Amino acid sequence: MVPPTRTRLSVLRVNVAGLLRSTPGALRTYPVAGERLDLGAGLRQAAPLAGTVRLARTNRGILVEAHLTTALAEMCSRCLGATAVPIAVDILEEALPSVDLETGGPLDLEAEPDVLRLDDHHELDLEVPVREAVSLAEPLAPVCRAACAGLCPECGRDLNDEPHAHPELEGDPRLAPLARLLADEKE
Repeated sequence: MVPPTRTRLSVLRVNVAGLLRSTPGALRTYPVAGERLDLGAGLRQAAPLAGTVRLARTNRGILVEAHLTTALAEMCSRCLGATAVPIAVDILEEALPSVDLETGGPLDLEAEPDVLRLDDHHELDLEVPVREAVSLAEPLAPVCRAACAGLCPECGRDLNDEPHAHPELEGDPRLAPLARLLADEKE
């Protein structure tokens, strides 16, 4: 078996015509570093993409295995402060050609409409699958740190900067009969 080659994948797009001409099992490994993506509305990268993309020739196309890391610029769900949330994504997909390598004629795309496709110049574009994986990895409630105290529910001050307590307030006078019932029940 031929050892895998390593070159830098510059823009998550690579021509795989040479790999398609190889025998099944041929490998190419590409380090990814310094890449920025347009993640759409509401998402911003706080750190560029880094990681490795491994391409392997299959009997039908190219098997894409990627492990990538980045960080997303988010707002802490507890204290509303800015934070960078680290994200790690793994991608495992098979990319199939859209044109025949020998004849250049179009292939039937109807049989597998949802599969990742190489373009008509045999280029693999990983931007969409990477963007989708990063978007899906976004946490629902990001926090700046596990021990974030959040905001004071009474005055709204950041409890991480100013830990404090408020005197207990009297309850709503309309609820006094219920408070008496609770007090009687505790006795």
